[in-house]
Amino acid sequence: MSEVLAAANPGLSGLSLYVPRPRVPLAAFAEWTGADPGKLAAVVGDAFRVPQPDEDVYTMAAAAVLRLLQQHDVDPARVGMLALGTESSLDNAVGAVIVRGMVDDALRRAGRAPLPRDVEVPEVKHACLGGMYALKSALRYVQTDGAERVAVVVAADIAQYERGSSGEPTQGAGAVAMLVEPRARLLALDLRAAGSSSDERGWDFRKPVARHFMAEYPESCRGERDFPVFNGKYSTVCYVEAVVRALQSAHARGGGDPRSLLGEPAALLLHRPYDRMPVAALGAAWVWACVRAGDREALGAACHAADVGFDALVAELGGDSSARYGVLAHGPEFDPLARTQAVARQLGKDEAFARVLAATRPGRALVRQLGNLYTASLPAWIAAAFADAHARALEWDGAAVTLVGYGSGDAAEVWSGRVAPGWREAAGRSDVAGALTGAIDLGREEYEALHERRAPARELPPPGPFAIAGRGRTYGRDWQDVGVAHYRVVEAG
Repeated sequence: MSEVLAAANPGLSGLSLYVPRPRVPLAAFAEWTGADPGKLAAVVGDAFRVPQPDEDVYTMAAAAVLRLLQQHDVDPARVGMLALGTESSLDNAVGAVIVRGMVDDALRRAGRAPLPRDVEVPEVKHACLGGMYALKSALRYVQTDGAERVAVVVAADIAQYERGSSGEPTQGAGAVAMLVEPRARLLALDLRAAGSSSDERGWDFRKPVARHFMAEYPESCRGERDFPVFNGKYSTVCYVEAVVRALQSAHARGGGDPRSLLGEPAALLLHRPYDRMPVAALGAAWVWACVRAGDREALGAACHAADVGFDALVAELGGDSSARYGVLAHGPEFDPLARTQAVARQLGKDEAFARVLAATRPGRALVRQLGNLYTASLPAWIAAAFADAHARALEWDGAAVTLVGYGSGDAAEVWSGRVAPGWREAAGRSDVAGALTGAIDLGREEYEALHERRAPARELPPPGPFAIAGRGRTYGRDWQDVGVAHYRVVEAG
């Protein structure tokens, strides 16, 4: 873990959350589908959000950005970058500039100047890590050519799975906008201490365009739907292995006791496709940290229960086996960290590991209400953790925070941060609780209709502040706009 960061270190100065109003409580989902409600609560969470037919990834992103500018009193003229991280793009040419257009419209309607013409508008894609990669780019921007301007990063996604699949209860939708400044007022981030990992995984989680044109792909999955091609158990293996390798990278850069990477932070916040996944990854990470520190005693009971020797863990974690090559050689059940995970599953009563898990508590109850937000999952947990710390008046000035991002495909990032002095003012402006108000619990038929991107029988309040106005249909020699989405600012009321 890096030392306390200087006051001028770049990082986050504010966050803003937007989620659609329609909500599916997992207790109701269990009743509809015959799933075990206790298992869903223990493994997945409490609820997920569903967008309305006139909402998409761009309307949600624009809503979060507009809220950020308003809640944190950001002068649009100061913004030099507007970056979008998403894996739910509806346009393969552009993305963030669409968000900019809606924000400009809303600012003009309010009598304010729009964003400057020289704002950069990149879109970053790498599965669930796209938002963090976009944030990394923004941090570099405010430290180099940003010239005292600020960056806004918005992570937005719609996580949707085929009905009846194992991924269906892990759905979600929403966006988180992040204000990035050269002098962080909420969370300073030191990329010099960051760790990274990547390795092509083949079958982990993909959205190949070709699937829509192949006979093997079900007709019910085509059209506007963006269901992923995924393999749940294999994806879990990839997640755990990538996080451990990114921690190895962070430790190689920073040195010191590897256990401090997990034991020191006041908050350990991870990408969470579902509630149990970060716990599994942290278990394997703690085994790695103890092995790297040569702490046989710490793992003695767990090794005995799993019937795995400490030296076998040293050999496994010291190797560089690849999940993809392992599957090619041994089949889909291959796990490059099988012994590590076996020992991690025996850590349930370990006091040291319990202290590690305690650092995941800030904001965790809140994000259990959101489902999987893909690129916005980790940013949402950051916002929730600071809202929780603010509500409980925790003494976080100068506290360490570790962020662990992950993107199927397969890549992971581990970042070290320090809570900025005076963080409460910025945290209090974010109003995470307000973003969750007005939820509309859906009945089964209403959920099924929205899952198919059609209006339910009950008329729902219009989304706001932006909605899809329609799609172009012109395809002529002199003018074309076929398929291009057009948006409108929704009147409040």
